Amino acid sequence: GGEIGRAQAMQAAACGLAPDLRFNPVLLKPGSDLASQVVLLGEAVDTVTAGTFRQLRPRLAETAYTALAELRAEYDVVICEGAGSPAEINLRAGDYVNMGLARHAGLPTIVVGDIDRGGVFASMFGTVALLDPADQALIAGFVINKFRGDLGLLRPGLDMLRQVTGRPTYGVLPWSLDLWLDAEDSLAYGRVLGRPAAPHGTEWLDVAVVRLPRISNATDVEALATEPGVRVRLTVEPAELAAADLVVLPGSKSTVADLAWLRETGLAGAVLAHAAAGKPLLGICGGFQMLGREIHDPVESRLGTVPGLGLLPMEISFDRRKTVRQSAGSAGPDLPVRGYEIHHGYVSSSDPAVAPMITLPDGSGEGMVLGAVHGTHWHGAFESDGFRRRFLTDAARLAGRHGFRVAADTAFAAARERSLDLLGDLVEEHLDTEALWRLIETGPPPGLPFIPPGAPPG
Repeated sequence: GGEIGRAQAMQAAACGLAPDLRFNPVLLKPGSDLASQVVLLGEAVDTVTAGTFRQLRPRLAETAYTALAELRAEYDVVICEGAGSPAEINLRAGDYVNMGLARHAGLPTIVVGDIDRGGVFASMFGTVALLDPADQALIAGFVINKFRGDLGLLRPGLDMLRQVTGRPTYGVLPWSLDLWLDAEDSLAYGRVLGRPAAPHGTEWLDVAVVRLPRISNATDVEALATEPGVRVRLTVEPAELAAADLVVLPGSKSTVADLAWLRETGLAGAVLAHAAAGKPLLGICGGFQMLGREIHDPVESRLGTVPGLGLLPMEISFDRRKTVRQSAGSAGPDLPVRGYEIHHGYVSSSDPAVAPMITLPDGSGEGMVLGAVHGTHWHGAFESDGFRRRFLTDAARLAGRHGFRVAADTAFAAARERSLDLLGDLVEEHLDTEALWRLIETGPPPGLPFIPPGAPPG
């Protein structure tokens, strides 16, 4: 009944726990470059700009601090993940997610650096050196992530980092091609999702996902990418839509704004041409809403009524109260489907003769299928193995890929579990877990040196 970030849901799964709203007490969902929706303990409570955010920050901080205190009372160990960099000195005065939280609760803190992005030593040293003495006293050491190559060549750098900071590196996690976890946001994605396995049939199925500026819940298409012979890529190129077998319009935090972007970039024309050719098209949540005749939106964009792409006989209206729920239904006698919904928009009118994509237990329908055009508000539906296989089989037929065959045994949940197990194995092998346990049990090491210059005057 509430909304948290996908990364926190994934971390709950890794701990063997059901998701809890307190695992992500404050969630900011960007709606534009200048405004974000604020989700507080699972419920959307406000939309703020950089200016108004300062006024709301004390309430958000108190919510985060209270959630942490409750969790610490219930669990033996609580791991707090910061957002962004702890050395965002322009935001430190009101910070409650990085060093602000660590200072509030006296937490030992580790700086994790992604060496695959480059500049990791400068980043780690600079992070410590830009913190004030009280913050630096909590920085116990470092972990390096996504290392490729000979660790022997890196060790002198680790020794030098300890010399200049007085802090150890607790381990170096290697890059693994087989490690594929749900992304926290779209910035984590490259162009191709995962590592496509060879097809079971004689042909590949090429899937192009439009990389909307405000893409939301992009993990939906990861389930498609687990199937052998399915190549899923994110794109902003109209030509790549023309060459694709299946085009996907994913979820969006701002449906009307992203629909306008589609038109401005020529992608809307490419989507319409793809559909006119009878090739399969899938819209998910915001992408589904774009496929209708009209969108009535006094809530997100506040632009009133705007024309949709006109590919499905429906109209979408926006309600100020967000629909947030887990859902279950079926797509046939032996095809159960589970998913979840997070959206302000709903189907306010439609042609009752059009087939639904999913049938609900009460006999009503969810989503639409009209020819080769498919749409649903449900996220996560393609994690249901049978439903995913049938959809991809139908998509391949519509695209003329008659040599494509789905695998009979691909299990999305098992693939996710294998990734979690692999990550656990990497941590066990490559991190100093005994030292990490000492931090958990005893707190920040005493006597950590101060690294000048420290935080500049505010």
